[in-house]
Amino acid sequence: MKYARMFTAVLLAFSLAFSAAAQAQEKKLVRIHTAGPADPNVDQTALAMKFADYVNANSKTVEVKVFPNSQLGQSREVIEAMRLGSGASATTGGPGEYISFVKRLGVLGLPFVWKDYDHAVKVLNGEVGDELNGDMEKAGFKVLAWSVSWGFRSVVTAKKEVAKVEDLKGLKIRTIPNKVFLAVINTLGANATPMNFGEVYTALQSGVLDGYEHTPATTASYKFYEVACCTALTRHLMDPTMLAFSLPEWKKFNAEEQEIMLKGAKAAAVYLLELAPQKENEFMELLKKNGMKFHELDLSSLRGAVAKAQDDLARETDTESLLAKIRAAQ
Repeated sequence: MKYARMFTAVLLAFSLAFSAAAQAQEKKLVRIHTAGPADPNVDQTALAMKFADYVNANSKTVEVKVFPNSQLGQSREVIEAMRLGSGASATTGGPGEYISFVKRLGVLGLPFVWKDYDHAVKVLNGEVGDELNGDMEKAGFKVLAWSVSWGFRSVVTAKKEVAKVEDLKGLKIRTIPNKVFLAVINTLGANATPMNFGEVYTALQSGVLDGYEHTPATTASYKFYEVACCTALTRHLMDPTMLAFSLPEWKKFNAEEQEIMLKGAKAAAVYLLELAPQKENEFMELLKKNGMKFHELDLSSLRGAVAKAQDDLARETDTESLLAKIRAAQ
């Protein structure tokens, strides 16, 4: 009898363990791609991690795993595969990565279009965001949430200090290779130079580039202060951050699972927004401690050129009505 009870107990324990393992295996896996490092101080990574934490804590049937450092491939390749429902389930990143598929997203990257973080969130959670979400769905993507980057983008230089707008003239400044970003740098008077992000560090060292444009957070995270001296606070762009899902993948989840993921994405987006001003200041202070100099610029002389650039780019991307709504929301 004693051995029978022991056998029964062992059998029950095995059965429970097998059942738990089976349930774990049955979970639907969500793979999140982000190009940023595995560092919660990086906005795009933080968005992915906060989303994963929420869903993993609140869903019995969905498991989210974050793949930083472009482990699933370069963003362009990942996004192309997502349209077909393969590879990554979703990405965190900026709308600039999706412009090839949704041209009207370019309006979000127009020079000096954002007054502050609250202005951006108001727009992205309003009519403009709704229209762009619709465009994304037509292209094969589902936007779960919009948020902001941890910092406005400014021009960082390797050797030359830029204390006034005229100092930018002729400098080779790296930017991502899309028309909107190129136009922004050219509007500032510099020479926009498209280049893969992974090549920037050595290009600054060798003198191939005079500088690049990005946020203080990125400059700190990638230790560009080792090869750059100064930041001209142009604050020309604030590239919003979003969590975008593959639409074919999204449709594989039931209504309850989708609701949990939407709530998780919204919570992560709010987290980014609330910390944005604080994080921007923290990274600027960190860069100053590492020897970088910062200069405020008087950009009033560029107002006419900026307005014209906004109008021209909006016309090219068929976003004149969206630009008008963004301006009206200021």
